[in-house]
Amino acid sequence: MGKDAIGVVGAGTMGQGIAQIASTNKHEVYLYDAFPDQLGKAKHALRKILQRQVEKERMSQDEVDGIMDRIHFVEDLTNYDQCRLVIEAVIEDLEVKKDVFQRLEGIVSRDCILATNTSSLSIAAISSALKKPKRFLGIHFFNPAPIMPLVEIVPGIATTENTTQTARSLIDGWGKTTVLAKDTPGFIVNRVARPFYSEAIRQYEEGVADVPTIDWAMKEIGGFRMGPFELMDFIGHDVNYKVTETVFKEFFYDPRFKPSFTQKRMVEAGWLGKKTGKGFYDYGEDAENPAPTKDKELGQKIVDRIVSMLINEAADAVFMNVATVEDVDLAMIKGVNYPKGLLKWADEIGLANVLDKITALQTEYREDRYRPNPLLKRKVRNNETFY
Repeated sequence: MGKDAIGVVGAGTMGQGIAQIASTNKHEVYLYDAFPDQLGKAKHALRKILQRQVEKERMSQDEVDGIMDRIHFVEDLTNYDQCRLVIEAVIEDLEVKKDVFQRLEGIVSRDCILATNTSSLSIAAISSALKKPKRFLGIHFFNPAPIMPLVEIVPGIATTENTTQTARSLIDGWGKTTVLAKDTPGFIVNRVARPFYSEAIRQYEEGVADVPTIDWAMKEIGGFRMGPFELMDFIGHDVNYKVTETVFKEFFYDPRFKPSFTQKRMVEAGWLGKKTGKGFYDYGEDAENPAPTKDKELGQKIVDRIVSMLINEAADAVFMNVATVEDVDLAMIKGVNYPKGLLKWADEIGLANVLDKITALQTEYREDRYRPNPLLKRKVRNNETFY
């Protein structure tokens, strides 16, 4: 693709981030939004972010000016006939996305690749709006896009190999870490990460430990950068709960992905986390949140249960050919900052130990939520490892 023009549809936070990355890599970028006011906000926000880089001496003023000059904030899609790649980053609404691509298909050139940044919708479903879906795929960035290294490349049922490889090569050229994922709910990261939140909430609901203790255990003993409750508060419970609900529904209501009443009630009450000042923690000026109980034995039990469930889910992603062992591990390290790849971690713990923990949970609860993955069982039976 060389340094051909890149189109970005949707000037929200994600669209701005993708435009910044493409422009930093010397592409002319056309950033469109259906709401002209949003374009003005996007221009101001991007300039502010980049000026901060100058103040921190990470960029020169000339570099910032160059990045801004290459981004064209446009109120219509007519310029998109010059683009070799267009990435859509509008709201997670199937009909809205389909409408965007129907309009784009009549404007872009025959060899232009069309991509969606969806995190939760089916690539196949969106592609149904196109007459030529073979040039369409998912290119899923993580927020904030300029900082997070991971990009999930997700071909649809009709995507050609050439489209996939061309798109992946381009994104690799932008200095991103790409992983290839099958078009299944949540792709890699949003699927495999569900137990990080759900099993933490489950232990809280059962009274195993309180919120700060579970967060402390996952950080201090587990080595995670943020605890699950801190992270849910940071992401926003409206967003996090919606992803869980969507994955649950899209997996035909598999109990492994069942959402929690605790988080549902918080969303209903408007306790969305940091952005509303209250979630699992209170973010008010004079708020005093409880301290964790720093019991290492309890902490280890908390970590073992969550990590075992994460490993089980990672094994399932490999078992169902969603991604390779290497790409699953890479995705979790680069996409959500896990301390190590889950399947490499499983080898270190010992697959028989992991299987024992999950089997014990299944025996205790008699819930399908805790069914051990067949690949994990097979590897233990054959005395194999993931690496």
